[in-house]
Amino acid sequence: MRDMKIFSVSELTYAIKSLIEPPFRSLFIRGEISNFKSQTSGHLYFSLKDSTSQISCALFKANASSLSRLPKDGDQVQLQGEISLYMPRGQYQLVVRELQFLGQGELLLKLQKLKEELHNRGWFDANLKKPLPKYPKKIGVVTSPTGAVIQDIIHVLTRRFANMHILLNPVKVQGPGAAEEIAKAIHDFNQFQLADVLIIGRGGGSIEDLWAFNEEIVAKAIHESKIPIISAVGHETDVTIADFVADKRAPTPSAAAEMAIQEKSNILKFLSQTKTILHSHLQNRIDQAKKRLNTLQKHPLLSSPYAFLAEFQQSLDYLRSDLYDIAKQSLSQKKLKITSIQQKLQILSPSARLSTLKNQLTPYPQKLKTAALSLIRQKKERLKSLSEHLRSLNPENVLQKGYTLVFTKENTLVSEAKSVKPNTDLVILFHDGKIETKAL
Repeated sequence: MRDMKIFSVSELTYAIKSLIEPPFRSLFIRGEISNFKSQTSGHLYFSLKDSTSQISCALFKANASSLSRLPKDGDQVQLQGEISLYMPRGQYQLVVRELQFLGQGELLLKLQKLKEELHNRGWFDANLKKPLPKYPKKIGVVTSPTGAVIQDIIHVLTRRFANMHILLNPVKVQGPGAAEEIAKAIHDFNQFQLADVLIIGRGGGSIEDLWAFNEEIVAKAIHESKIPIISAVGHETDVTIADFVADKRAPTPSAAAEMAIQEKSNILKFLSQTKTILHSHLQNRIDQAKKRLNTLQKHPLLSSPYAFLAEFQQSLDYLRSDLYDIAKQSLSQKKLKITSIQQKLQILSPSARLSTLKNQLTPYPQKLKTAALSLIRQKKERLKSLSEHLRSLNPENVLQKGYTLVFTKENTLVSEAKSVKPNTDLVILFHDGKIETKAL
C-alpha cells in the first residue's frame, strides 16, 4: 500500500480525460434527440440515445447559429464532434460541431451546392436588387389559394390600403410540379405586366416542404423578373434560395404585405399635409408677388412710359447729334482733301509744269551775265589784294628799309650769332648788293 500512488480527484479526472479525448476526435454518431434544452446564452444541451444507451451532448452557440431550425425531442440526427470530459462533474460528453437531421443531409448538400453556384453567377448581388415601387397600383401574389398565406396577405393589404387591386396566381407550393408552377406564374405576371410588385411565398415547414423555393427554375424566374419581388417563404428562421435572389426578403407573408404598400391613412395624411404646405407656400408667393407688383406700380419709372424712356430718348438725341457732327466734320475733311488733290493735279499737269519751267528760265541769261561780271570783278579784286600782299612780303622791300640778311657760303641763312663759328665765311646781303666777310 505504501508504494502505490494515491490520486487526487482532479489528477484522476485529468488522467481519464487525457486517455479518452485523443482517440475520439472528429467522430460521427447518429441517434435520437431527448431531454433537449435551449439556454438563453444560445447554447443547446440534449442527450443522444438509441435503444440501449445514451450520451450527453453540448452544441454551443457558434455552431448552433448555422442550424435551419432548432432540434426537438424525437428528431433523428447525425452529429459530428469530439468526446470531451467535463471535469467539474467528472462526466464525459459529445461536443457537437455539426448537426444534420437524418433524411435532410442530401437536400442540404444539394442546397449548399446550388447556393454557391448561383452566388458565383452573381444572382445574389446587391446591385441587381430592384427598388420596390412606393405607390403600387396592383400587387400580384404567387402562393396557394387555400393556405393561410393568401388570407394573411389580403387581411394586411385590406387593413393598410382598402380597395387595393390584388391579383392572385394560384400555384402548388410543395410537392411534384410546384417549382414549375411558381416559375410559370412569375413569367406570366411579367409577360402580361399584371402587377407593379410581386409577393411569392408559403407558410412554414420542413426543408422538404419548402424545397420548391430552393429549385433553380424558381431562382431563374425571380432573377429574370422585371417586376420587383418580395420573398416570404416559411418563418423567420427559414431561409431559401428564393430569399437570396429576390429583391426583398420578408420574415413572414404579413410582413411582405406591409413592405408592399404603405398604410393608406398615412399616405392620405401625408398628402393632406403636403397640400396644406403647398397651399401656404403658394399663398405666400402670391402675397409677395402682389406686394412687389404694388411697389413697382408706384415706382416713378413706371408711372409714365416717358419717365421710363426719357433717358433713352435723350441718349438717342445726343447720339444723333454726335453722329451728325462727326459726319459733317468728316465730309469737310474729305472736301479739303479733294481740293488739295485737285491743286496737286493742276501743278503736276504737263502744261502747267512747262509754263512754270518757262517762267523760271526767262531771266536766266541776264542773271548769268550779271553773275559772271560780278565774279570777274571779285576775282580781279582778289588778285590785286594777293599781289599787294606778295609785294609786302618781298625781301627786297625789307632790305630797302635798312635791314640786311647774313648767309653762309653754303647759302644758309644765319638767324642767330651763336650759331656761327669764328672765321666762318659769311655773305651780307644789302638791297643794292652783297659783301663777303669772316666771323670774328
